[in-house]
Amino acid sequence: MTGLRIRQSHWTRWTQRARWPAGALALLWLAACTVGPDYVRPGVDTPQAWRTTPDPGWRVAEPGHAPLQPDWWRTFGIARLDDLEQQALDGNQTLRAASAHYEQAQATLASVASTQAPQVALNGGLARERVSADRPQTNYATPNTSTVQNDVTAGIGASYDIDLFGRIRREVEASTASAEQASDDLANARLVVTTDLATAYFALRELDAEIDVLDRSTVLQQKALAFVTAQHDSGAVSGLDVLQQQSELDATRTQRQLLVNQRAQFDTAIAALIGVPAPQFTIAPAVELPPIPVLPTGMPSDLLQRRPDIASAERAMASANASIGVARAAYFPDLTLSPQLGWESTRFASLFGAPALAWSIGASAGEVLFDGGKRAAGVAFARAGYVAAEANYRQTVLDAFQQVQRAVTGLAVLDDAHARAHEGVVDAQHLLSLANDRYAGGLTAFINVLDAEQQLLTAQRTEVQIAGDQAALVVQLAKALGGGWRPDAARQNGGVGQTAQAAPITHDVTPAAASPDNPRM
Repeated sequence: MTGLRIRQSHWTRWTQRARWPAGALALLWLAACTVGPDYVRPGVDTPQAWRTTPDPGWRVAEPGHAPLQPDWWRTFGIARLDDLEQQALDGNQTLRAASAHYEQAQATLASVASTQAPQVALNGGLARERVSADRPQTNYATPNTSTVQNDVTAGIGASYDIDLFGRIRREVEASTASAEQASDDLANARLVVTTDLATAYFALRELDAEIDVLDRSTVLQQKALAFVTAQHDSGAVSGLDVLQQQSELDATRTQRQLLVNQRAQFDTAIAALIGVPAPQFTIAPAVELPPIPVLPTGMPSDLLQRRPDIASAERAMASANASIGVARAAYFPDLTLSPQLGWESTRFASLFGAPALAWSIGASAGEVLFDGGKRAAGVAFARAGYVAAEANYRQTVLDAFQQVQRAVTGLAVLDDAHARAHEGVVDAQHLLSLANDRYAGGLTAFINVLDAEQQLLTAQRTEVQIAGDQAALVVQLAKALGGGWRPDAARQNGGVGQTAQAAPITHDVTPAAASPDNPRM
């Protein structure tokens, strides 16, 4: 029995010694718990290849946060466009606002993350006070007296939320995802501004080329009108021919004015994008249609990783998922440690002496027993937010595939259309050359030469319009791919685009062998 009692005594002492470590381990285990679902990015259906492309080299796309091609527009090799894009990056107010929102998100993350650390505060006080003699008594045998005395205090206190069930960790997770989303939003704003600027610039230059064609057409129609008028004066034609030629001239001048108005709209749009008041900005007209670069169309789906709007939607989904954990943590109790150390005395001289020392250490815990369904509503709200974020993510991915496919298909069609339009220009040039030869040999009237010249200008205008559409669609594809491409990739992969540069529409179409001053019948 003695041995048994000794063993029981040893067991009792051991359990008493182990009680505090066991309690500490239990707290550590609870602190490692995190309620709410862990985030897993949902899968999306990914096409194996674009239509019209032979390259099947695809894998599952995962939105990433790598930096975009910073200066994709330099692929066009236009110095004026490069200058405008840099001005937009420096002065665009939308980009400035997006940058400020990103800084706000970073500050919010720092604020939320700070709650993981203990909050330490210094406090002190100085007061001179009179204690009432008529205060409630704590001892009826000892009467109260009134006293006047100083009260000097100094101390340091701390407060630390143990975060047993991961509420703070989920809040940090949500804020981290939100900060990354703000970064992606900033990248997307940069992409939108640069592509909008490039689109406006190419539209403006396409209009410059069209206006140039109409100006030369106007010169030819004026010559034709003078020729028909001379024939009418000699009685060779009726006044109807003169009116028809005058009507064509008026229509061409009207078209030119409409194009000038459209050009002014793009001019002011560029001014707003680069942050300059519209009345203080203008771009001088120039016939400057760039060659269309060859773009890789057999791209693996990881190029979609570079789309900042997809990455932003994915981060919004991660933040919404973490918010579910924050809402579910409200069902569990909070535990806060709050140690205090301080001194209190009636004199400064004895404030930090041993008798003035005061301290406390303890913890507070709280749990809501009934809230009328408030916490359940919070969880339901968070879950619905995640469903909405997931739907937005999937729709963003679908929109991305749709935009890339539309651009790829459009470029393939426009490439063929441009080739045919260029053939039409060559044919019209041959027709004009033949008309000049026949006019020089007296085999045809001068009006036929003017008609051939007008057909050439019409063909050239069609070619200009297609080239403008190609440039705009290339910019749209760059936007759909998330910021452009590397020139070496464009050369190494099969692509869609104009492989041969269009003949510059700057040649003189005035016939060398004839003039309206010396018409031949």
